[in-house]
Formats: sequence, structure tokens, C-alpha cells
Amino acid sequence: MTPAEADLQWVRPPQQTRSQETLERLLDAAEALIAEKGFEDTPVAEVARRAGSSVGAFYSRFKDKDALFHALYDRWLEQATATTDTTLDSERWRSASIPELLTAVVAFLVTVYRERGGLIRAFVVRNHVDPDFQARQQRLSLHISDRLTALLLERQSEIRHPHPERAARFGMILLMGALESVMLFGDFRSRDQNLDDETLAAELTLAYLAYLGVN
Repeated sequence: MTPAEADLQWVRPPQQTRSQETLERLLDAAEALIAEKGFEDTPVAEVARRAGSSVGAFYSRFKDKDALFHALYDRWLEQATATTDTTLDSERWRSASIPELLTAVVAFLVTVYRERGGLIRAFVVRNHVDPDFQARQQRLSLHISDRLTALLLERQSEIRHPHPERAARFGMILLMGALESVMLFGDFRSRDQNLDDETLAAELTLAYLAYLGVN
């Protein structure tokens, strides 16, 4: 494992004020409950109780439960953008080859989907029916694709696909689609294809490398 791989982690921008700390506790409680039960089955009273707060304090910050969901999405987008910028910083990977880069990044994505899958699943479901959520998710996806594509094209000599940029971007679409299908919705067609996370990450990395034409 290279030094660049060793410390990949989800980024949570620092919060300072006491009021912000209370808000963060409510959001953390909501995220945990949504992961356990889904958004529709998560009552406001239970969110407040788990946060060590009150229903009154909840409604002093949120108009309703849907406003809470929007706040969770705002926080998710902020953290996901910060994580992308930190993880895919060019300097971090200065001496890494494409196989080293993708091995680490894909494994990290599998970890994120495993740890935060309940929340991501709720967002994916909302994206299908809410144009605002969908548009904002598309902007995040494009940002991730831009950053990863830039890293891969810095190593274009390793890529044998005739259209390196197209391959880098489409490979990202294939990767994220597989993660969503397999990890969020368990969409394997047969039991003999159930893979542990380490094996799944390895196979997805091999698939991406093969599509790029990287040895």
C-alpha cells in the first residue's frame, strides 16, 4: 500500500458553533435511522430522541421531515465534494500508476458505499422522482468524473483504449452503476456471484483497467 492509499477517508468539514453542533447531532441521528429503517419509516420524534434533543428543537430548525432530508442532502454533497477533492488530488498520486490509483480509489468507494449505503440508497430513490435532487447529483457525478479523468489522462501513455478520455469517463459510469446495483440494491442474479467487499473491489478494478486497456 502506498502512502497515498493509506489514509483515504471520508471528509467532514469542521463545524464550530454550539448551534451547529446541535444541528449536526440531528443530522447524524437522522442519517443513522434512515440507514436502519429508510426515510419513510423514520419519525421525527425518534430523530430528536436519538440526537438527545426535543421535537420542539427539531421544528425550530426544520419545517418538516422533508426539510431535514434536504439538509442531509446538502451536507452529503458538501462532504462528498470535499472528499473527492482530497482523494483525487493530483499531488497525492504523483508517483502512482493507473493500477495503483484505481485499486485504491475503487476499494475506497466500496468502503463508502458499505458504510453509508442506507443514506445513499435513500438519495438514489429520491433522485428518480425529484428533479432538483437529480440535477445536483448530476453535478456531483460530473465533478467526480472530471477529477478522476484528469488523473487518468495524466497517465495517458498507460491507456490503450483508442479514446482515452471517453474510456475514462464511461468506465466511471460503469463502476458507479455496478456499485449502485450491487451494494445498494443487492442486484446479483445468482447466489454463486455474491462477493465480499474486498473481492468486489478487486473485480471492479480489473474491469475498469481492462476497459481502459491498461496492463
